[in-house]
Amino acid sequence: MKYNKKNYDYLIVGAGPYGSIFAYEAAKRGKRSLIIEKRPHIGGNMYTHKESGINVHDYGAHIFHTDNKEVWDYINQFTEFNGYINQVIANYKGELYNLPFNMNTFYQMWGVKTPEEASKKILEQREAAGISGVPKNLEEQAISLIGTDIYMKLIKGYTEKQWGRKSTDLPPFIIRRLPVRYTFDNNYFNHRYQGIPIDGYTVIFEKMLNSELIDITCGVDFLDDKEVYLTEFPKIIYTGMIDAFFDYKFGELEYRSVRFESKTVNSNNFQGNAVINYTDAETPFTRIMEWRHFDNNADDGKTIITKEFPQNWDKSKEAYYPVNDKKNSDLFKRYKVEANKIDNVIFGGRLGNYQYYDMDQVFGAALKAVDKEFKNNNK
Repeated sequence: MKYNKKNYDYLIVGAGPYGSIFAYEAAKRGKRSLIIEKRPHIGGNMYTHKESGINVHDYGAHIFHTDNKEVWDYINQFTEFNGYINQVIANYKGELYNLPFNMNTFYQMWGVKTPEEASKKILEQREAAGISGVPKNLEEQAISLIGTDIYMKLIKGYTEKQWGRKSTDLPPFIIRRLPVRYTFDNNYFNHRYQGIPIDGYTVIFEKMLNSELIDITCGVDFLDDKEVYLTEFPKIIYTGMIDAFFDYKFGELEYRSVRFESKTVNSNNFQGNAVINYTDAETPFTRIMEWRHFDNNADDGKTIITKEFPQNWDKSKEAYYPVNDKKNSDLFKRYKVEANKIDNVIFGGRLGNYQYYDMDQVFGAALKAVDKEFKNNNK
């Protein structure tokens, strides 16, 4: 079978943000791309659809946040943002706390009213836990940051559900990205630019890929005919799983997956907040999203909620979160060495680089790849 009938310059594997940005930028430079996508839609995990007047995020909550003005200006070419600020509530067995960890959380947990009182309480609990020096695992890192009480109620159960292993077996860096503030500030992110597209994310990709120089075929798995694609196309942008590309020759990289359960509720307000995390170990899901609260737009009397259930990954499931422990990081390095030997394939995105990316990081990485590719071609 011949795939490159139109003499495409690029085959792009995956219609998520990395691949879509590359196709869009290539088209601006007069280059023709064919995108093949395993899923039945474009947009990757940023895909959204509208139902009952509500923009539903099909693969979990996606709030765009960044300090990168170049990336912010870039995405604003394709959409208008609503200024949504993420303010998460944690539910621990019916007790409610503000997230991220800030003076509201400390007051709710301990009744303390000043940063000095909060710092003293955390120091006392850190010393009582016998933690000193560099934390060796997530549990030690969490207690050193916010104390034992908050760790036990708001981190331990949630994290162990999320990752499917004990906190003492997880690396400390996982918890470092969560903000800890000694102010009464419930804004989950520290970034200057934040929001959600008023028309949902899918519209961004529809606009990006609306070009005579870009063809898209969904429901196609690159790996089913990999050798033919590699032979026919001069350059391939691959955003799938890097270990799958190499037929798992060194073994499988580990991921965590997620299952979503959504339902429409006859109400204008189910839970009073866009995101509520369930942080106890017994509740099987980690959080409930109520989508109408992300953009305050819905049909009267209707709301849609989604529960998020972490699960073990296998090849029948979507790979969401790379398990970046030492074993998997070392395994990825072996695959990366192999990838660097292939001149006509660019590996990108979270699966191609086995790395958890925020959306702005994917956009930034894709733009850098574009710059590198076309600078090299113009030499």
